[in-house]
Amino acid sequence: ASDTEVDGKVWPSAAAAIADVPNGATLLVGGFGLCGIPENLINALVAHGTTGHTAVSNNAGVDDFGLGLLLQTKQIKRMISSYVGENKNF
Repeated sequence: ASDTEVDGKVWPSAAAAIADVPNGATLLVGGFGLCGIPENLINALVAHGTTGHTAVSNNAGVDDFGLGLLLQTKQIKRMISSYVGENKNF
């Protein structure tokens, strides 16, 4: 499969997996704290450059990791979470 084709349910790269995420998408982000988060998908979204997202997660990441990266680049418009204490953007 090429970098944009899907083989079954497995994408060849994080960039291919998020390629059709539009501006303003609602992102439901798993994990607990910084454990089990979709780190590679978050990095791909930063590189993709889409904006205006609503992120739903139990936390807001930290300054240079996790959802904190999308907050730094102002790609998240609204954050819905139960804990934001370790992110300087709040």
